[in-house]
Amino acid sequence: MRKIFFLLPLLLAFAISYSQKNKKTESKAEAKMNYDSVFQSLKWRNIGPFRGGRANTICGVPGNDQLFYTGYTGGGVWRTDDGGINWKNISDGFFKVGSIGDIAVCESDPNVVYVGTGEHAVRGVMTSYGDGVYKSTDGGKTWKNIGLQNTRHISEVVVHPHNPDIVYVGAQGTVHGPNSDRGVYKSTDGGVTWRKVLFVNDSTGVSSLSMDMTNPRILYAATWQHERLPWKVISGGKGCAVWKSTDAGETWNKIIDGLPDEMGKIGVSVSRANPNRVFAIVEAEKSKAGLYRSDNGGKSWTLMSNNQLITSRSWYYMKVYADPKDENLVYVLNAPMTRSIDGGKTFASVGIEHGDTHDLWINPNSTNIIALADDGGGSITYNNAKSWSTLMNQPTAQFYRVNVDNRFPYWVYGGQQDNTSVMTASRNNSFGLTERDWMYGPGCESAWIAFNPDNPSQYYGGCYQGYIEVMDAATKSAKDIQAYPSVNLAVEPKKMKYRFNWNAPIVASPHDPNTIYHGGNVLLKTTNGGMSWEAISPDLTRNDSTKEEQGGGPISNEGAGGENYNTIYYVIESSLEKGVIWTGSDCGLVYVTMNGGQSWTNVTPAGLPECNIHSIELSPHDKATAYISATRYKFNDYASYTFKTTDYGKTWTKITNGVDTDDFIKVIREDKKVKDLLYAGSERGFYVSFNGGTNWNKLQLNLPVVPVTDLMIHENDLIAATAGRAFWILDDLGAIQQSKGSITDSKVKLFTPKPAYHYNGSSFGDDNDGAFGKNPLQGVVLDYYLPEKADTNLLKLEIIDASNKIVKTFTNKKDDNYKPYPGGPAPAKLLPAQKGLNRFAWDLNGEDIKPDVTGAYVMGGYGGYALGPGKYTVRIGYKGNSSEANAVVLQDPALKVTAADWNEQQQFLAKVSSDVSAIHTAINDMRKVKKQIETYNELMKDAAENKEVLEKGKELIKKIDAWESNLIETRQKNFQDVINFPSKLNVDFVNLKSLADAHDPRLTKGLKDRLADLEKEWGTYKTVYDNELKKAVGDYNSLFRSKNLPAIIQ
Repeated sequence: MRKIFFLLPLLLAFAISYSQKNKKTESKAEAKMNYDSVFQSLKWRNIGPFRGGRANTICGVPGNDQLFYTGYTGGGVWRTDDGGINWKNISDGFFKVGSIGDIAVCESDPNVVYVGTGEHAVRGVMTSYGDGVYKSTDGGKTWKNIGLQNTRHISEVVVHPHNPDIVYVGAQGTVHGPNSDRGVYKSTDGGVTWRKVLFVNDSTGVSSLSMDMTNPRILYAATWQHERLPWKVISGGKGCAVWKSTDAGETWNKIIDGLPDEMGKIGVSVSRANPNRVFAIVEAEKSKAGLYRSDNGGKSWTLMSNNQLITSRSWYYMKVYADPKDENLVYVLNAPMTRSIDGGKTFASVGIEHGDTHDLWINPNSTNIIALADDGGGSITYNNAKSWSTLMNQPTAQFYRVNVDNRFPYWVYGGQQDNTSVMTASRNNSFGLTERDWMYGPGCESAWIAFNPDNPSQYYGGCYQGYIEVMDAATKSAKDIQAYPSVNLAVEPKKMKYRFNWNAPIVASPHDPNTIYHGGNVLLKTTNGGMSWEAISPDLTRNDSTKEEQGGGPISNEGAGGENYNTIYYVIESSLEKGVIWTGSDCGLVYVTMNGGQSWTNVTPAGLPECNIHSIELSPHDKATAYISATRYKFNDYASYTFKTTDYGKTWTKITNGVDTDDFIKVIREDKKVKDLLYAGSERGFYVSFNGGTNWNKLQLNLPVVPVTDLMIHENDLIAATAGRAFWILDDLGAIQQSKGSITDSKVKLFTPKPAYHYNGSSFGDDNDGAFGKNPLQGVVLDYYLPEKADTNLLKLEIIDASNKIVKTFTNKKDDNYKPYPGGPAPAKLLPAQKGLNRFAWDLNGEDIKPDVTGAYVMGGYGGYALGPGKYTVRIGYKGNSSEANAVVLQDPALKVTAADWNEQQQFLAKVSSDVSAIHTAINDMRKVKKQIETYNELMKDAAENKEVLEKGKELIKKIDAWESNLIETRQKNFQDVINFPSKLNVDFVNLKSLADAHDPRLTKGLKDRLADLEKEWGTYKTVYDNELKKAVGDYNSLFRSKNLPAIIQ
């Protein structure tokens, strides 16, 4: 797999603050709305893929070999209680960020867990910040933020092994600029208060912190002077050193005797097996880089290995771990996981599930148990790395972009960081989305993916350094189609023919899907499948050559492509006007062409500081309206920079009112149906605006706190790409569109649902399960508003077909007479009836078969059959008021069937259901007769004069039993009895219903023949019922009357 690394900025330019200027142009802020409560019933669903994303930290619990915690870059904190078989998120609802730096569990009290937020392996392309430290005292059930919010990035948390209130934090600090909130912090009261006990300078933080677990007063720290600019990663300086404290962190001394004079990033680890032995992995020049060892507690150091394998890309790795029991066993993490068994002299790679390794935990009681966090997620081994738990159960992928096609069900596309690109179904006809529902796509981890949405037979996908390929959908083979192939790794961008961003845009024209655009520093275009390209623009960036030099320093270069700067970051062609193309660059310039690239105009908002134009949205309602979302976090500016133009960029208005402080919008999409209804994905979640961006409000719902990197609207669904929680879908925006953000009706209100497809599928579990992606609700999804909670009052919803017949009714009331039993009817599905918005799905089934035969196991069940495609009316009533909406049910476009096929199936199913109902009605009628006879026989058994009546009753009971035994098998009491006692006529009919009630409505000859035979058979028994049994009942009653007894059998 191609591994990608991108470094993002740290520019100094701060330039213009728009706040003063725009207060004059923006309307007065309206009151903040709690849209989560307004749209309370709407839910995002996670579709995966369930393939782990980048994990920064992992931690086990001594004494519980099955319990582990993992922290991800955007995905939050996850826990497994079964050694990695299943994972569940435990930070949702508590944490305000999803980026995790480190996790520590107190050995003496494993209920105490500390989490430092803000990833420590800071990438340029995609790095998210934290908000301090969180603490749990109940094993992760609940959490509380306990301070250090401004540290931004925490590399290490260390807890005293015997006192859970003594905790140390290694704060790496802000990545993109100087700040003083970095160094080593100490708390002796469980995080109530903190003291900074080691500080070097405002550009030097702590990259590593290690405690001597045999003497917790001794600690070692590595400090790292570093900074990230959009075009360069700076790793190294006078602040880089190794430090030691022997008084529980109160004072520190440098211990650098034998270490290089000039160092970069350092990792440090003290051996639990021999506390005098300390290891340090050191970034330094040439032969001085490598693993150093001290055997005298840090007084002096010796270079043990300068194997470049363990020091490459130092800014991303540099972690070392001493085995707790063997002083000669040491691990160093880099792209591979490496191990030395000779005290650090030689290293060999260890077999693992993924690569790009970031954290290791070794069980101090059983060192064969090891947990690893890397770019593929968290995994665990119980046999010293011979085998590992799977990474394919963690929905924590980081995606850069999202695209969809027009198939049914539609597919979702994107490039997963440090993995392949992904093409996944948005739903399936099973219980949920699994590995079988997605596949690898073109390009690599950083890919934009482009194709003809109506016929995706050729997929275009990119990778870093301008790599682009086309993949054939049929053969899955791929062909390189670079405009100018060259090996640009480690090459200064100013020397390249074309400069491409790590995440270079690739888009298909909405007017001609054979036209593909590829953004470099110029815009490239092909119309022949990439066989040739033409540049249709000049350089659309600042082209500042001082920012196109070596990507790393002062010690190590970084040339994977993540530091390529002055590149096009976003491309979009207007769907309303062919040839109107907009571009946005990573250096903050916006250009537009009105003539397909013949001429270009710089339309960058006046005074906009240097920034990254993360996305551009063109209004689907107005040709001249556009929105841009820019970010400056790489310049240490965490404000939101979003703008709107209504005149092709001649003038701009800043639209940031309502966006939280320290949050910034990355992408805006305008609703396709409702003008000025905007959706926005941000660093910490999701916003909505109902007035064209004048005001924003959060609409997080159940979407985790995670960076939302891209959004698309398709089939009235909203699809989100996230940096840490994979893909999510908010199904059917109808209630948001139709309510316009305010629902204050005094009566019940039903919103018009989007068309539903006749399609199978279901979903189990919740969105935090590490199992499978969720399917949407099955059938017609109905949103309705109630002015109050319907507790005692009846709420009724009716489905009415085209003939004005009520085919299904739902209420909010339980049937007090309902009693469950094996094989019996399922309980009625109840309407939600909370105050405000409610969501309910009609699964397209008609009424259940009635009546049941109490106590009899009926294989196949009583459920109603699925009604066919067509137009329906939905009516909801509450307290004398009602509201109606039209519902449309469509057939699966993949089915090649006719209306006549559906009509025949529906008539067949109606007939079968009617026959079952008639059989059960007849059985229940005769059972009533039988019960009354048995009651009278018991009362009359001692009266000789009633002997004739008694015998007549017994004879009638025998006839009823004999007749019933042909219709129903009373010996079946559970699902296994069906293989012991043959089913009877009623189940034969139910079986036909189950078989004919299929996705494909066409009836086989076998079904028709079988129904004809069953009809004949039922006709025979119905004749017995009508002519013999009813006559026998009449005769029995006549005998009663002749004996002057009341005829009670009717």
